Amino acid sequence: MRFWPRILINAAIFLALAGFFQSSLAGSYQHAFYVSGVGIALIASFVLAILNAIVRPILFLLSLPITILTLGLFSVVVNAAMLELTSAVIGSNFSFSSFGVTLLITVVMAIVNAIISDHFARN
Repeated sequence: MRFWPRILINAAIFLALAGFFQSSLAGSYQHAFYVSGVGIALIASFVLAILNAIVRPILFLLSLPITILTLGLFSVVVNAAMLELTSAVIGSNFSFSSFGVTLLITVVMAIVNAIISDHFARN
């Protein structure tokens, strides 16, 4: 998938997940993920893409031994670290209540991105 469509899709995922975590359906996770608006979601998605291009390869190389030992599952933690780093860059307008919530958001984003990428690959 191309760069800008992926930015827009990630921003939409951020907004959808933030909306879910603001609703009463989230239960004890209510208010665990906050995005202040559409503009911040777009900026966060862009920052995440830039960090994934620059910082993620370095983290991947540094964590390669533990990633091999865990059969690739540690890559989810690296992706969550990228989201936390994005949150640190953006500030209080884009925040997570805990690293566990960040891991949950990472898994959901990976699943949704895989489904959408598969859809675009077929067309």
